Amino acid sequence: MNIRAYRESDARSWDDYVCDHPEGTFAHLIGWKRIFEKSFGHRAFYLVSEEGDAPGSIRGLLPMFAIKSLLFGRSMVSVPFLTYGGILAEDEIVRDALYREAVRLTADAKLDYLEIRNERGRLNGLPVKDLYYGFKRGISADHDENLKAIPRKTRRMVRRGMSKGLDARFGHMELLDTFYDLFAFNFRSLGTPVFPKRYLRTILEEFEEASSVLVIEKDGRPLSGVLSLYFRDQVIPYYSGAFPEARQWAANDFLYWALMSDAASKGFRVFDFGRSKKDTGPYHFKRHWGFEPRPLCYQYDLCRIEEIPDLSPANPRYRRKIELWKKLPLWATKVLGPPIVKNIP
Repeated sequence: MNIRAYRESDARSWDDYVCDHPEGTFAHLIGWKRIFEKSFGHRAFYLVSEEGDAPGSIRGLLPMFAIKSLLFGRSMVSVPFLTYGGILAEDEIVRDALYREAVRLTADAKLDYLEIRNERGRLNGLPVKDLYYGFKRGISADHDENLKAIPRKTRRMVRRGMSKGLDARFGHMELLDTFYDLFAFNFRSLGTPVFPKRYLRTILEEFEEASSVLVIEKDGRPLSGVLSLYFRDQVIPYYSGAFPEARQWAANDFLYWALMSDAASKGFRVFDFGRSKKDTGPYHFKRHWGFEPRPLCYQYDLCRIEEIPDLSPANPRYRRKIELWKKLPLWATKVLGPPIVKNIP
């Protein structure tokens, strides 16, 4: 077995392996390496395992980035900013070899810890953070079945949105400016620094055939929106935003119903509602849509620290900063947010 660094010539075989592996996710796709390098300048440590006597035959892989920050520490993460990541391998022998190499690289780079964002499964002996939960379930080609699968209270909100004359605009790059205003407003409301617009633009460019932007409007006024990704048979509403008026028109519920219906019509059979922190508003919003929370297995190798880092907004040490951020003018958060958020994995 040979563990080596990723080469550009591996791109096609890397993505083929991801798409064929039963635990492969959109976060493993090689496009994210280009996106993060271009958008943030983070250094990638992508590892490939192959048979020693059969170069080019991938038996496992691990995507990682080094994130260095004076405020938030120095980490090796698989994969930052995304829900999933972790090791894909043919067997435990390959998995363990990739893990050992990841630990070595983390130590050599003098980073504080290694974070592996597994969707499921775990490495023996590593601590697990009980914070994030994933929400994923199947959808039908029959719209009536999908509607019936939504709990009654939320189904009533969806029907309310249908009755309010809302318009669902599906598009791509031409809706980015409109969507970004919704997105930035939402981040400011949460007290979270916002990503730069160029990051979202780069996602749409990189995954041009596997992404979309949906904006819900009332009489030409944008109310809510979502940037979604498509992977295998899955639709993944990944980044979203809304103005306060969205509640009045039930635009948020209508947004996800419109996306689900469109995806179902196009043959997608899994709705991946992404991750949410335990017992938060988004966590319960997704539960009320009939999605059962599943704990995500985020594990850590602590190289230079003694406890799992807590970068969650729920951490009391960030409370005052969050409240101050919520009071900033929206234009200021668009300027100040990107240099900060790039170093929050």
